[in-house]
Amino acid sequence: MRLQSLFGVALVILSGLPSLSAFAATADGESLYRQHCGECHGLGRLGAMGPALLPENMVRLRKPEAARTIRSGRIATQMPPFAEKLNDAEIDQLVAYIYTPLSETPVWGESEIRSSRLIHFQQAQLGDTPVFNADVMNLFIAVELGDHHATILDGDKLEPIHRFQTRLNLHGGPKYSPDGRFIYLASRDGWVSKFDLYNLKVVAEIRAGINTRNLAVSADGRTIMVANYLPHTLVALDTENLELLKVIPVVDETGRSSRVSAVYTAKPRHSFVVALKDLKEVWEINYEATRPMGFGKWMHDYREDSGEGDAQGRFPVRTIKVNHYLDDFFFDQDYILLIGASREGKSEVVDLDAKRVIAQPELPGMPHLASGITWEHQGRTIMATPNLREASISIIDMKSWELIKKIPTHGPGFFMRSHENTPYAWVDVFFGEHRDEVHVIDKRTLEIVKTLKPAPGKTAAHVEFTKDGRYALLSIWDNEGAIVVYDAASFEEVKRLPMVKPSGKYNVWNKTRLSAGTSH
Repeated sequence: MRLQSLFGVALVILSGLPSLSAFAATADGESLYRQHCGECHGLGRLGAMGPALLPENMVRLRKPEAARTIRSGRIATQMPPFAEKLNDAEIDQLVAYIYTPLSETPVWGESEIRSSRLIHFQQAQLGDTPVFNADVMNLFIAVELGDHHATILDGDKLEPIHRFQTRLNLHGGPKYSPDGRFIYLASRDGWVSKFDLYNLKVVAEIRAGINTRNLAVSADGRTIMVANYLPHTLVALDTENLELLKVIPVVDETGRSSRVSAVYTAKPRHSFVVALKDLKEVWEINYEATRPMGFGKWMHDYREDSGEGDAQGRFPVRTIKVNHYLDDFFFDQDYILLIGASREGKSEVVDLDAKRVIAQPELPGMPHLASGITWEHQGRTIMATPNLREASISIIDMKSWELIKKIPTHGPGFFMRSHENTPYAWVDVFFGEHRDEVHVIDKRTLEIVKTLKPAPGKTAAHVEFTKDGRYALLSIWDNEGAIVVYDAASFEEVKRLPMVKPSGKYNVWNKTRLSAGTSH
């Protein structure tokens, strides 16, 4: 792949040869971009920690709104406000630069993906039993964003087992094979890594995209699906050796393409479910080469995405029309109902079997549904979700879809977690002056019963429980951070493990068994 030059001579071509003033404006915009934006969005605008900033990725964001985002920041992201650093003229120059097409469109297709594959260890060379003494099902992988490492934790001894270097800017959460042996990691710049937990080694890698959101692993453990912002594709990989199975262009019937916000595994459905950033559609993709019983009744709903389709009939796409751009999902325990939310504060419940919207619950602001949880309350199943814009937790009845209660918090939150063996749910206050706090909510009374402040002045976030729900592990998101272990019943601190900006922690049992009450 040839990456395009950042020097804007060829970028101002729409009106013929650029004037000196136009060239100067482009050069100024490039200089400002390199100074203020390149570290997060990549020097080539192809994305790094932040998304790619290219005209084709911003079709829904008009230039005045882009200027407001630069000036005021972007909620629910790490995009800070620049109003105190840049004047209006400089912001206009930045906007003009990021909306200028690249001299060449980046290409990352089948040949580029295949040629990027790296095999570090042949699986046959490695042992089939763990090289450590611990319960594999109670292990955690903790991602340390500060220096691009990950740590394997023993959930019984509450001690590190192994630490290893990862690709830059892991994103979307690691995923496990069904038996817990393998961990699959996705980086923001498209690298997918396969880590053998038994042997504590990265065994294979492949670059599936230029700017990637996340990946999902099929319930049978055979297929990985990768969601890309750039290019606008889904990429199917064989889990055994990360060989490419298929590139699926993400386009609708009219040819309009879309970034992929996320891909999820719907275990009982033998499918992946896809959230799209730029199309008012939900996609469902069957991953079985031999179609499951009952698949025939859906066949008229499926289309092959690339004309002739896959030679083995794999990965057919089923599209469901929705009313809004839904790029954040939550599923009921049976994966029949999908609850989706848009950045515009609209929510919809989609019946995946009936292929239609059945409700539009009252969830104002920006609920973070991907972090929603459920539990039984007074004879009914309820869902609770934090909100990225509002200082509240919304409680929804999952039968009537009515709002039961809004629990006031000290600020907008990002992550919410619980466990079926605890009567409490934990939620952070990720945004604002109280970002160093975490609330504990009694699931019986729907009231906050404790507010913790583990490291004053430092962001506290993302709780994950041990396999049995006895301990709650919380991250201090700071380069001089830690994982703080709490007794989940008494809320007393048990120990603290120093780490370099730990973000998420993912327990093998909770993530492979889809335990009720935990975030899937």
